[in-house]
Amino acid sequence: MKADKNFYIVDKAVLPEIFLKVMEVKKLLESHREKTVQDAVNKVGISRSAFYKYRDAVFPLYENTRGKTVTFFISLDDTKGVLSNVLNTIAYFEGNVLTINQNIPINGIANVTITIETDAMISDIGDVMDKIEKITGVQSLKIIARE
Repeated sequence: MKADKNFYIVDKAVLPEIFLKVMEVKKLLESHREKTVQDAVNKVGISRSAFYKYRDAVFPLYENTRGKTVTFFISLDDTKGVLSNVLNTIAYFEGNVLTINQNIPINGIANVTITIETDAMISDIGDVMDKIEKITGVQSLKIIARE
């Protein structure tokens, strides 16, 4: 019988250091800055066994969401063009917008839920979020669901 897997989104600031180092090793190997696992773990300062123990259990958000959908909850200023800028940013990263639900603005803030498909994106979801958060008029951005 196959064990059920549960996934959690956790801020990297609270993760044990070993998980962050495993991610660093994976990044060194993917970028080809290190050719072997042994070279990469030596550079980061962890054992090969620790890397192999955790490598399949820890990954960046974008890696787990490739080919999936992500739903954002965004609070925007009720200003002309802000939602358009958000949608243009998603389009720039080649995210496919599946749904947009916008509530009537209250006290100058509009709450919007946007679901995007991520399989064809040219970058990871973290880059998209960083770019959206920098748009003038975006008050907050959260991932509320992913499949």
